[in-house]
Amino acid sequence: MVPFAVTDPYPVTPHATAITLLDPSIRYAPRDGTVRVYGAGGPQNAFQEAADLFEAETGTPVEITFGPESSWSADAQRDADVLWGTAEQAMTAFLQTYTEFPSEAVEPLYLREAVIAVQPGNPKDIQGFDDLLRDGVSIVVVEGAGIYNTSGTGVWEDVAARLGSLGDVRRFRENIVAYAQGSGAGFQAFKDGADAWITWSYWPIDHPGEADLVRFEDDRVIWRDVSVVVSPEADSAAAAYVEFLKTPRAVAIFERHGMTR
Repeated sequence: MVPFAVTDPYPVTPHATAITLLDPSIRYAPRDGTVRVYGAGGPQNAFQEAADLFEAETGTPVEITFGPESSWSADAQRDADVLWGTAEQAMTAFLQTYTEFPSEAVEPLYLREAVIAVQPGNPKDIQGFDDLLRDGVSIVVVEGAGIYNTSGTGVWEDVAARLGSLGDVRRFRENIVAYAQGSGAGFQAFKDGADAWITWSYWPIDHPGEADLVRFEDDRVIWRDVSVVVSPEADSAAAAYVEFLKTPRAVAIFERHGMTR
C-alpha cells in the first residue's frame, strides 16, 4: 500500500499558519468570572474531569475548549486564562500566537508515553515493537511533515531508532501506510483499517471498543509532556485551577487517562 498523508480534524494547527492566526485587532480581556482553558485534542477528558471537580468545590466555573486551533484561536486571543500543550514544540508554537503568555511561565505538568494502538481484540497479535516489523503489518504514524505542529512529530522515528539500528528504521518505515497530520487524523486513518497506530496512551484508554493498547518495551518507550501556562493577566482562580491539577485527586484523574507525574 502506498503511504498517504491525512489532515487532522483535531489537535494543534500547523506551525506555518500559527502566526497568521494572530489577530492584532482582538483586545485581550480575561477576568470575566470563568476560568477559560484552551488546548489540543487528546488530554481534554482529564482536564474536563478535573475542572468539574474544581468547580464543584470552589464554585468557580471552568470552561474547557479543545480541537482545531483555528476553531478557538480568536476566542483564546480574547479571553484565554490557561493554555495546555501536548509537547514542548506544540506549546512553543502556541506562544507565538497568544503573546500574553510568557515562555518562562510554562510548566510541564504530566508525562504520557507513546504506545501502539491496535484493532479491538488485537487480531494481528502485536505484542511489541518487533511485531510491527512483520510483513503485512500496516502502521499509521503522526508526522508534522515540517509544516504541521503536532506532538507526534518524530515519535515513530524515535521509537524505531531507539536502539541505534538503521535496519529497524527501514523495516518500520516500509510498513507505514499513513503519515497523519495530527492525532485526530491518525485515529481516523487507524479506524479505516490499519493494524497499528503509534499514538499516546490516552487515545486507546479513552476510546475503549475502538482501539486496544499495547505498550512498547521499556527500551523503546518515548515520553512527551503535557504542559500548562497561566496568563499573567488572569485572575487568581486560573492559577488556583492549575494548582488543583497537581493535587492527589487530580493526579488520580490524569493517571486514569494514561498520564503520570
